[in-house]
Amino acid sequence: MKEDKEIEKILLNDESYEKFIHSKTEKEFNNILTKSKNNERKEITDIKQVPKELLFSKHTIYTVINKDSKTQSHINGIQAEGYLGAQELVREKFMSGQTDYFVSGSNYIKFLKTRI
Repeated sequence: MKEDKEIEKILLNDESYEKFIHSKTEKEFNNILTKSKNNERKEITDIKQVPKELLFSKHTIYTVINKDSKTQSHINGIQAEGYLGAQELVREKFMSGQTDYFVSGSNYIKFLKTRI
């Protein structure tokens, strides 16, 4: 009962209610900021340290250099796997970490980094 009376007082007094809401919102916002700072992603740039299941995932970034047009762009691991196609020997070397690049047509595809 006593708790209900206190809540009733807070609700009747607009200024107290405003302060209560403001402090609660501020605490929630600070908690969200703290969680987001602790949730930083780690980047791996050495292909030998990347878990095999992440090599051709959306978390991995590759650089594509076109030999003909002399342009450079970035793609994810899923797109890189499409460029790799049926080159099984190259895929095995890539998965074992022996090489970090491959050639597909007029494109040179090189591993850049993986985000964990």
